Parts: sequence; structure tokens; C-alpha cells
Amino acid sequence: MQGFTPTDADLAQLQSTMRTIELACSSIQMHINPGASESVILSLGQSSQPYKTCQFILENSQVPTAKFQAAAAIREAAIREWGFLSSDDKRGLISFCLCYVMQHASSPDGYVQAKVSSVASQLMKRGWLEFVAAEKETLFYQVNQAIVGIHGVDVQFAGIKFLESLVSEFSPSTSSAMSLPREFHEQCRRSLEQDYLKTFYRWTQEAASNVTNRIVESNSAVPEVKVCTAALDVMLQILNWDFRCNTSDAKLNLNVFSAGVRQDGDSPRRSECHLVQPGSNWRDVLILSGHVGWLLSLYAALRPKFSCEGYWLDCPIAVSARKLIVQFCSLTGTVFHSDDEKLHERHLLQLLSGIIEWVDPPDAVAKAIECGKSDSEMLDGCRALLAIANVTTPYVFDGLLKSMRPIGTLNFLTMLMSEVIKVLMTSNTEEETWSWEARDILLDTWAAILMPINTINVNALFPSEGIKAAANLFGFIVECELRMASASAFNDEGDSDYLHASVSAMDERLSSYALIARASIDVSIPFLLRLFSERVARLSQGRGIIDLTETMEELYSLLLIIGHVIADEGEGEMPLVPNAIQTQFVVDVAEADKHPVILLSSSIIKFAEQCLNPEMRESVFSPRLMESIIWFLARWSRTYLMSSDEIGEKILDSGHHHEHSSKKALLSFFGEHNQGKPVLDIIVRISLITLASYPGEKDLQGLTCYQLLHSLVQQKHICVHLVTLNSWHELATAFSTENTLISLDTTHQRCLAQTLVRSASGIRNSEASSQYVRNLMGHIATYILEMSSKSNFKSIAQQPNILHSVSCMLERLRGAASASEPRTQKAIYELGFSVMNPVLVLLEVYKHESAVVYLLLKYVVDWVDGQITYLEAQETAAIVNFCMRLLQLYSSHNIGKISLSLSSSLLSEAKTDKYRDLRALLQLLSSLCSKDMIDFSSDSIETQGTNISQVVYLGLHIITPLISMDLLKYPKLCHDYFSLLSHMLEVYPETLAQLNSEAFAHILGTLDFGLHHQDADVVSKCLRALQALASFHYKETGSGNIGLGAHAVGLKDSSGNFHEGLLSRFLRSLLQLLLFEDYSSDLISVAADALLPLILCEQGLYQRLANELIERQANPTLRSRLANALHTLTSANQLSSSLDRINYQRFRKNLSSFLIEVRGFLRTM
Repeated sequence: MQGFTPTDADLAQLQSTMRTIELACSSIQMHINPGASESVILSLGQSSQPYKTCQFILENSQVPTAKFQAAAAIREAAIREWGFLSSDDKRGLISFCLCYVMQHASSPDGYVQAKVSSVASQLMKRGWLEFVAAEKETLFYQVNQAIVGIHGVDVQFAGIKFLESLVSEFSPSTSSAMSLPREFHEQCRRSLEQDYLKTFYRWTQEAASNVTNRIVESNSAVPEVKVCTAALDVMLQILNWDFRCNTSDAKLNLNVFSAGVRQDGDSPRRSECHLVQPGSNWRDVLILSGHVGWLLSLYAALRPKFSCEGYWLDCPIAVSARKLIVQFCSLTGTVFHSDDEKLHERHLLQLLSGIIEWVDPPDAVAKAIECGKSDSEMLDGCRALLAIANVTTPYVFDGLLKSMRPIGTLNFLTMLMSEVIKVLMTSNTEEETWSWEARDILLDTWAAILMPINTINVNALFPSEGIKAAANLFGFIVECELRMASASAFNDEGDSDYLHASVSAMDERLSSYALIARASIDVSIPFLLRLFSERVARLSQGRGIIDLTETMEELYSLLLIIGHVIADEGEGEMPLVPNAIQTQFVVDVAEADKHPVILLSSSIIKFAEQCLNPEMRESVFSPRLMESIIWFLARWSRTYLMSSDEIGEKILDSGHHHEHSSKKALLSFFGEHNQGKPVLDIIVRISLITLASYPGEKDLQGLTCYQLLHSLVQQKHICVHLVTLNSWHELATAFSTENTLISLDTTHQRCLAQTLVRSASGIRNSEASSQYVRNLMGHIATYILEMSSKSNFKSIAQQPNILHSVSCMLERLRGAASASEPRTQKAIYELGFSVMNPVLVLLEVYKHESAVVYLLLKYVVDWVDGQITYLEAQETAAIVNFCMRLLQLYSSHNIGKISLSLSSSLLSEAKTDKYRDLRALLQLLSSLCSKDMIDFSSDSIETQGTNISQVVYLGLHIITPLISMDLLKYPKLCHDYFSLLSHMLEVYPETLAQLNSEAFAHILGTLDFGLHHQDADVVSKCLRALQALASFHYKETGSGNIGLGAHAVGLKDSSGNFHEGLLSRFLRSLLQLLLFEDYSSDLISVAADALLPLILCEQGLYQRLANELIERQANPTLRSRLANALHTLTSANQLSSSLDRINYQRFRKNLSSFLIEVRGFLRTM
């Protein structure tokens, strides 16, 4: 198939087709009838065996885009028809593409060459598992001859670019879709890695080496440069490969370097660093060949040429060489495991000797960049240091530079980062300059060095010079941050990301600062205490005399830094005292008040307490400063306040008194029997002040509600003390009976209600706990009851103050409902029960206020969700009755109906409101479903005549008419709807038969919609629902029952038109999907599980559909293959007519093989 001699008739047809494709391509470029032109181009790839036509176009067309489309058509058709192409045809197509690329290597249309090369790579991969070794060798021989350079520089370049395309195709992250199982791609990847990847590396290495002298000896760019650049790119690509075939090396002992290899999940990283671990069989080509020395010499020879014609710092060959050098810094693992233990160290030392020139001296390099020199070499030098830090221990890392400089690498890292930060602070720009990126990379380098020792004794793994370097760097960083904070105090622009970032936005940077501080914690804590004390003293002395804005900004930054240094975030878990603080301070419990961390913490708490004084609050404690105080108290309290970690109490008995005396002193000082309760009281009083005395400060109040108070009630041992505090009862009183907190944002009201109710877990007596909730929330129920009972409520309901009050009360109810737990469940049920009728009144009155309707629905969802599993039969019946009334009322008022007369913006808003409402109602039905799965009640709900499945289907019947196909385009609503529908059809398939024809038709319509959805998860849910329905019907009818009844066999409508049954309908639809439409290969197994019972239920229809497929196939050979494949689908692997697990597994294998066999040629029919 490499070439052919057409007859005159063939030639005329080929030329006609070529002109048609050329015209279509030109029309698209000129935007003339693009739809029709696109159809013409698509038809080429969709036609049966278009290879001769495509080859003719590639060899004869003068329109590059037409040649590009011809190559794409070869790929599309060959992948689709691969199953029935002969071996010669397959090899011929690959050879044609390779020959074309080599023969047209000098063509100016590079994108056409790249496309044909890509097609060759994809076809080679498609046949990879079929071709024997000799066939592969024959194909690769052509490639190798090109790469050697015997056919010239252009062909050499083309050969290398083909290898780049091939490696990319075999790499899972960049491979093309071929509608084949993942196992195929994995087998290809493994085979290439084991048998060819190293060979490809050697080919490109030799090609680059052979042209080096020509490049080095020339004072201007030569053609060989592009060959060398391409070869360097392929070598980099191969080193980026995800090596997995070095398992034989896994049993070797790890050396000091491997111990330093880490990929920390909790590291505050911003820069990527890919570790290269190819295994010991790569040692000869990567380490022992002198390859690194050649690469460094090449770049060293290029550097003086950057002023010559054709060369500059960012020219392609320079960039590629630097990237490869940096990647070599990441080389680690068993590739170094040999008798020579210093092999890895010498490798890194050799690299560092070349890299250090890129970044040293730091001040001169930074100055040159500021004067206009490119920053790329500097940034690559930083990346190289990061890579080295990832594969060594701190001691080895520090010692590398000492052999060539009077200082260690850690000291140099400090100098480099100090210079970068200095430039960053000086430039003071909102744009992310090179200094931003360099700072982030160097912070990641420190993190790579310090993260492993953050959980071990610092002195054991960190050299003393490194500790001093870290202390100096941290001091410099803090001083710079404070200068920046001070300078920002009067910045009116207020939009600088660096100066005015929120706490969360700065968290990554501050976490890295904290690691550096903890490496020298015995210096850092006293330093921070001194800085904090100086600023507080300055506030005290200058209050009412001078402008303190600068000092307050410095305190803001200082509190954030201190918080990160002395405590971890612990998101999702309760954080422990940082290891450095545990091990670096030796303080006896009797002298705990002298512990540096306690001194620092106490100073901050004492300072924060001053905000309780109205005069101090007025003059000193700005909302921004209070934000940092609240944030600090929240973070600090999770670690130190009344800690539940009891290890401190056992230290003396465990023989580790010296190691853990610091931790014991810290935890006991702020423990429940010492200063813990007074500090807790201060924190609560400060919280009340932020909520009551800073109106309109949403960020501050949000931090108080969501972080500080929320974190306190998450710990039950703190709740025990919390509920005994007068300050806590003052907060509860202000919330429940006063109007002090009514001005809070409604979402903050919800969080505060949840927090206050959750604190009831600290009351050990169950009845007292319930009474606490009644006292706290009783007035809200009374308010809603009284408001809904007013005779003039409808006339006053729209008044702003009434609307706000109702919204606040609903949010509070929702917060309390979401805090339900066994001890308070009864009280919260009573609370909800008392407002059931008022809630329906509110829904009636506020039916046109979408925000209030949504609040109502979300409250009911949270209340039902928290209660349903605990309720007895009578209570369940009451809730179910209430939910049905709610659904009917929502539907009867046509809430959610959208007027087509609305403007586009209002229409979009109306759809969004409806989407939110319907999603809440679906969540409500899902909560009711849970009663059948989890039920802690003492009697059965059936005793009250309540059938959950019927209730939920009734609910679906009520709301499904409101769920249009447009609304199902909202991903979350779609997911919730099909999750509920799938669950219902899987658990209660028999109830589907009881639906009326309208509701039944709507559900089938949405199932059909979901079956063709672009989200694979939605399709999977629909397939599982179909499996449940079909298997239920099959098993029931097998037992002599009616199963799905008339819904399964089909019905005639009032007009006499016959509608086929759901099983017949979905058998057709599923076969159409599997054979002719696009879908994820991950769905094949779940599709097989749905298809098997559908076939068993509708065997007659399946046979007719199979016969139709066979009859439509005109090619006798393909017709025979299709008939055999259809027979094998239902008979191979001892497939039976049962629906047990083993039979499902057999059918999955059958369907996968069937689709691979026939899908390609069926799509050309």
C-alpha cells in the first residue's frame, strides 16, 4: 500500500476528490459555507478504506491543509477498520507514512510533516501487540538510518521528531484515544519501556553528540542546531517517562540519597519536580557514558555564543540543554546502586559545578536581569537546586558546594533567596515578575530539605551551618515582610495581591516560611517575641498621639507569621504541637511560664484581650487587625488549648522526659487544670465583641463563626468547659433573645446557630442538653409561629425588615437542624415539628421570593436528613405527610415555571432559581430514602401504613414535570436526579410499574437523556438503573410473576399508536450506543451488565436486530465476521441464561471482545 499506479479512470476520480477536499479546506479558511465544507472533509475519514485517495492527496496536492486532512483521514479510517485490514495493509500504511515524512523532510509545511509522523506513531501503536519483533525491527531500521544522518540533516531531524511523536503516543498521559481498553495502552507502554526506550535514548544521544563539534566550532547558527535541539528534547521527554519496569531493583537496599527522595503530600509546593527513576539497567547510558559531562560542555560552549548571530540565552538549543541538565539533577534510585557509594554524589557535584555559574554571584545575576538580561537561566538554576534538594539529605546537599566554594550549599541558598526577596520587595509590582517565580521555587527547595525533618529531631539531620543559615534567612524574610506591611499601610489602591492578600491566599508562602523558622526554632521564637513586643509597646506609647496604621499592619503580618510557625493547620484532623517545638526546648513543667512559646502565646492573648476595652478597641483594634487576631486564636487553640493529646501525662513513665518536656509544659500550661479555662473565656468574649461591635465586617465575622467558634465546638472536651462559662451563656443569650446579632449576614447566623447547638454535646445530662437547645432555639419557633399566624402577614411580609427577620430565622433553624446528634435529636425534632405548618404558610406567602423559598427548602432538607433515621413510625408518618404537602404546595403554585416572555438575563436567573429549588427537593427525597437503609427506631414504619418507596415515587411524580431537559444540563442537578433515580430503580423496581403512564413516560425520557449524556458518571447511573429494571423483570417473569407488567410489553395510546415496552426500547438504544456512538471505554463493563438482562428479556428482538445488522453489511467477508461475532457474544466463555456474578463477568469479556472485533467496520456502514 506504499504506492500504486492508478488507471485513467482511477486517476480522474482521485483528482476530482482531491480538488473537492482542496476546495473545502480553502473555503473553511475563507469562512465560506464552513458547515458544508466541514462535512466534505469529515466524509473523507468516514468513508470505507480511503487510503489510496488520501495517499494521492498527500503526494500530489499543493494545498497543505488538504494534505493535513488527508493524513487525519488515514488515521481515522485505519483505527476504525484495523480489525479487518490485512497485515500487509497495516505495515504498508505505517511504511507509507514513514517514507513520506523522510522524503518530504525539507518541506516548509512542518505541520503536515508533524501530522503524518503522528499518524505513523498511532498506527504503529495500534498494531504494536500484533507485530512480531522482526516486523518492528524492519520499521525501526528506516528510522535509525534517518537518525544516524546518512540521508542529510533534514531527514535526520525528521527521524528524531518521529521518535518524539512515538514516545508521546506510548506515554499514558499523552496517548490518543483508540476506543480500546486501558490494558492495551498499559501493555504497549510496558513493552516500549522494556524493549525500546533505552535504545531510542541512545540513538538520540549519539545523534546529538555527532553534531556537537559542528555547532561548537561555528560562530553562527548551522543546520545541525535543529537536529541537536530535537535530540535534546527527545532525551528530556524520555527522562520524563513514568518508569515502572525497574521492579527487580526494588529489593536493593536504599542508600543515603534514596532516603532523601520524597514526594510529600502535605508539602506547601508550588513548583513541579519530577523524579527520574529509570532503574539500574540505565546506568551505562546515563551515568557511565560521560553523557552528563558532554551535556555540560555543550552548554558551556554555547554560553559565549549568546551574542553571536542565531544564538541567544533563550534560543531553542539553549533552553533544551538547560531543561535536560535540570532533569538530570532529578535522577535518583537504583540507577546509582553500584559498588561505588559516591557515584550519586559525584554526579550531582558535576552538575552543580556547571549550574552554579547560572546563579552566582546572586547580586550580580539579579542586577543583570534587572538591566534587561533574560531571567530564564537564573530560574533554571533555581529549579536545578530544587531538583537536587529532592534527591539528597540536608547533609549531602550542604556538602556539595563546599568542594568548590568556601561556603556550603545551604548558606548559598540563603544568599540567593535573600537577593531574590530583596528584588521582589524593591520592585513592588502587582505583576508576577521573575523574582516571584524564583522566590516560589526557592521556597519549595527549602520545603524539600526541611519537610522530612519537620517530624524528626532537627539537630540529627540538619547541619549546624544550615541551622544558622535558616535563622538568618528567616530573620531577613520577616524584616522584609514587615517593611512591606508598613509600606502598604497608606496604599490607597488596595488591590495589590502581595500587600493585601487574604490569610488563605498567603497560606502557601507563610507555610514555607514556617518550615524555615522551625529549622532554627530556638532562635526564631525569641526573635518573633521581640518583634511582637516592640510593636505592642509602640501601640501603647503612641495611642492617641501618632498614626498607628503602619504598626497595626506590621502586627497583622506578624500574627500570621507567628501562627504558621507555632501551629499547623491540621485541616480535617487535630494538629499536634510541631515537632521542632517539642524537641528543641528543654523546659521543666514547674517553670512552664518561661517556655518561649508560652511567653509568645501569652503575650498575644494578653494583647488580644485588650480589645474588650471600648477605648482600646476604638483606637487600636481595627477590623483588619482583629481578623489576624481571630485567625491566630483559631489556629493556636486547635493545637494548644486544652489539648486532648494525653501523651504529656505519660512521658515521665515512658523514659522520654527530656525529649518531650517541652510538649508536656505547653499542654499542661494551657490545659484544663491550669490556664486553659481562663484563656477559653477570653476567646469567647473576644468572639462576642467581633460579632456585636464590628457591624458590616463580614470577613471578620466569618472568621469568627466559621473558624474560631466552629473549631472550639468540634472538640467535646472543650465543650464540657465551654457550656459552663458565663461568656458562652452571654453569647447564647445575645443570639436567642436579643437583637444584637440580628444584623449578622444570614449565612453567619446559620453557622452560629450550628455552633451553639453543637456545644450542647458538652452537657453530660441528656435532658439538660435537650433543654439547652429548647431555650436556645425556642424563641425562633415562637417568632415564626406568631408571624405566620398574623392576620395581616401577607400584607407586611414584603417589608424589608420582616423579610430579613424571616430569612435570619430560617437560616438559624437550618443551622440548628444541621447540628443534630443523638443527644439533641429529640429537641430538634420538636423544634421542627412545631414549625411544620408555619413553614407551609411561609411557602405560600413567599412563593414569588425565590431566596426565601430556597431557604425554606434547604431547612427542610437538613431537618429531615438529621431526623429521619431516628424517628418512630408515628413521627415518620408525620414527617412524610409534611414533605408530601410541601412538594404538592411547591408544584401547585407553579413555583419554578419559567415564562418565555422573560428577557435572556431574567430567564437565566429564573432557571438558576428553579435549579436550586429542584436540587433541594431531590435531596429531600434522597433523605427520605435513607429510612429504608438506616433505621434506629424501635418499630417498623409499615405499622403506620407508610411505604417509603411509594412516598418517594409520589414525590418524583410531583416534581419530575418541573425537571426539563434544559435544567438537566445543570451538572449538580443532573447528578442528584440520576443518583436518586438510579437508587430508586435499583432498590424499588417493582414500584415503577405502579406509576401512571405520564410519570412513567417522563422517567423513561430522562433515562434516555441520561444514557446519552456527556458525563460518564450519569451514563453509568442510567445503565445501572436499566440493569436493575431488566434483571428484576427477568427474574420475576421466570418465577411466574408479571414483573414490570404492561410497561415491559408495550401499549397503544389513545390514538391507536403502539409504543414499545421499555425493555425493547432500551435494548435498541443501548445497542445503538455501543456500536455506533462515542463513549468512554470505562463504561463497557457497566453497559455489559445492563445489556445481558435486556437480551435475556427480549431475545426475539435481539435476534431481529442482529439479523438486520448482518443484512445491512454488503461485504461478504465482513458479514460473516459480524455473524460469528454476534453468535460469540451470547455463547462464548460458557455463557448461560442466569444472572449471577460469574455470568456477568463472562458477558463483560464477551462484549469487550465483540466491540473490538466489529465496532470499527460497523461505523463505516
